[in-house]
Amino acid sequence: MNTNYEAIKAHYAASDRKDVEAMMAPIARQTVWTEMAGFPYAGTYIDPEAIIAGVFKRIGEEWDDYAFSLERLVDGGSTIVGIGTYSGAYKRTGKAMHARVIHVWDTNDGKVVRFEQFTDTELVVEATS
Repeated sequence: MNTNYEAIKAHYAASDRKDVEAMMAPIARQTVWTEMAGFPYAGTYIDPEAIIAGVFKRIGEEWDDYAFSLERLVDGGSTIVGIGTYSGAYKRTGKAMHARVIHVWDTNDGKVVRFEQFTDTELVVEATS
C-alpha cells in the first residue's frame, strides 16, 4: 500500500466532510501550494496556515456549496494526481460554476512536498463577475 496515495485519498475524503483539520493532516510546514494563475486565489502559499487563509477560508466565505468532486486518483508513487470537477455558486453574483481540474501532489512518506492546481480558470472567473 502506498502511504502517499493513502494520505491524498484521506485528504479528499476529509474535504468531502468539510473537515479542514483532517484535510491538512498531510500538509507539512514546508509544503509549497500553488493555485493556478488566473484562479481567484492564484499564488503560492507555504505552510498550513497560509494555505488555509489564502485558499480554503476564502472559498468558504465567498462560495455557496463549493466542492471538488474527485473522479479519479492516479497513484504515481511519490506523485499523486487527482482529477475531477470544481462546482459551486459565487455568493456575490449568484452564478454557478463547473470547471474541470487536475491536482498534482508531490509527496514523501505521506506528507505533501508540493501541490499544484490546473483548472479552467475562465469558467471560475465567469462566475465571479
